[in-house]
Amino acid sequence: MKVTLLGAGAWGTAMAAQAARYLQAGDVCLWSRSASQLEQMQESGENRSYLPGIQLPQSLKLESDFSKAIQRLRTGDLLVVATPMSGLSETIAHALKIAEHPLNIIWLCKGLEPATALLPHQVVERENQLHSHGLQHSFGALSGPSFAREVAAGMPCALTVASDSKELCAIVQAAFHHGNMRIYSSDDLIGVELGGAVKNVLAIAAGIGDGLNLGLNARAAVLTRGLAEMMRLVKAAGGRSETCMGLTGVGDLILTATGDLSRNRRVGLELAAGKPLNDILNGLGHVAEGVLCAAAIGDLAKRLQVEMPITEMMGQVLSGKLAAQDAVKKLMGRDPKIEV
Repeated sequence: MKVTLLGAGAWGTAMAAQAARYLQAGDVCLWSRSASQLEQMQESGENRSYLPGIQLPQSLKLESDFSKAIQRLRTGDLLVVATPMSGLSETIAHALKIAEHPLNIIWLCKGLEPATALLPHQVVERENQLHSHGLQHSFGALSGPSFAREVAAGMPCALTVASDSKELCAIVQAAFHHGNMRIYSSDDLIGVELGGAVKNVLAIAAGIGDGLNLGLNARAAVLTRGLAEMMRLVKAAGGRSETCMGLTGVGDLILTATGDLSRNRRVGLELAAGKPLNDILNGLGHVAEGVLCAAAIGDLAKRLQVEMPITEMMGQVLSGKLAAQDAVKKLMGRDPKIEV
């Protein structure tokens, strides 16, 4: 089986390394739009831009030609889109235009399309209708609690692949379920995708609370009530609320809201310190998806008539309409209610 990963950021590189360690030499290909980045990776054996100090498998094939990266795949092979959410639409469209065989496609991004509030699979379905040329492609998402650096270093990790296609889930497991990585499967694509999107916004909220020294009690309250918001939204959108109790919900929420490697948590910490959002984002060097999709999640919640007060407050903070301290006051000043 051949695997092509599109996007040589931290997560794409980490997952390429995971597959290349266990599949045959040359079967795993990592594409980057930057020829200079690939040249540096070939010379050093590392992705110094995103994962400095992590040695990549020598068997990993590096490619800067997008067409070659797609056309090497045949029926039964796997295409992994490892771009941020902002690049999903363009990358999928480009791949589908080039594809000569039905593809098995998964994406690693977490979030919603900001302008439309569409989930990743809805973005992919839109592009598939325009560019599939009659080919019957299979689609799914791979998500869960995972920091790229730890995965690249071969440390233990568990993820979930979600798809209507059991065959696609089995292909993903064959590619990545090796060594210290476990891959579970699910048919609840909506639940898996929304969990991965909402947890990023909640991680910013947890970071703000920690940055303001509100205490561990406050963090527990944010995560618990945030999880309730996530479950309500997933159910209203057509997913299963119990999915939120798994890896892609509470598992990813705990990691992203409390782990020091979390970019979204860092955004919250620095917002609490009074740093302007643009300065925070410029200093990250990576994408913080919670910042980009907070408003879209709020729009989806309003459309589905779902109450999400923490998420709503984060949207106002990130848009500059509300200071972090004032958001806390508003949340704490809400009327008492039954816990649901």
